[in-house]
Amino acid sequence: MEPLSVFVTTFNNARTLASCLESVKWADEIVLLDSGSSDATLDIARQYGCTIHHHPFLGYGKQKQLALEQTSHLWVLLLDADEALSPECQQEIRKLLQDGPQADGYVIPRKEQMFWQMNNDYIRLNKFLRLFRKDRGHVSDMPVHAAPKVDGRILSLRSPFYHYGETDIDVKVAKLNAYSTGLVRDKVAKGRSASPWIFVFYPPVYFIRAYFFKRAFLNGWGGFITSVCGAFYVFLKYAKLYEYHQRQRYGMSLLPPGAPVPPPVYESDRPV
Repeated sequence: MEPLSVFVTTFNNARTLASCLESVKWADEIVLLDSGSSDATLDIARQYGCTIHHHPFLGYGKQKQLALEQTSHLWVLLLDADEALSPECQQEIRKLLQDGPQADGYVIPRKEQMFWQMNNDYIRLNKFLRLFRKDRGHVSDMPVHAAPKVDGRILSLRSPFYHYGETDIDVKVAKLNAYSTGLVRDKVAKGRSASPWIFVFYPPVYFIRAYFFKRAFLNGWGGFITSVCGAFYVFLKYAKLYEYHQRQRYGMSLLPPGAPVPPPVYESDRPV
């Protein structure tokens, strides 16, 4: 049987970490990289026998890559601290490792908490690459939504894992705001710009795709709210990028004298 290392990055994740670690306590190794938790996160990690490392937060991609580099075994599984394997997924992974993997990486469908409920069983689930050979993969350096990249054959598992990250609308909207700002930093660093037409037309297209084609309507009003939030996220990404370039172009010249200077939000975002 192939041994398995699980790696998790944490920062004040006491609310969800126990569920995460409980679902992988059978793994041969659990590596946890913490970036300064002040709640019970580390106490929970010690209860599950995690190998704990500490490092200031480097950004989602770089932090996960650093955690990956601390693992000991060839086969690794990435989980966020607000995720957990379903019992069926645990069995499928253990059997795969026992029989011998036939690929270099595996994508796994993710079932989302949708505020007061979980996804309907018939919704089209997004799949994420989480189980892979360490010598064939790495974690991208995206500032948010960082994901493993594997050079080799990729197959799909059937059983889902769970995401408990969006317990209410307040948490959802706070994440959308933070993530969209992080993505704008990345686009600014790459020299990207945005036409205002993209945040006029793309959000409705996103909503239609999510609500109808991905069958979010099966989740009732929870699915409607999530689809609207997703469209709002798309809007925020491009609206913030447009805002950045407008500030770079006009500075304070379109505001009255003495107007307050906005604080820098993005890299290279300095008042003119």
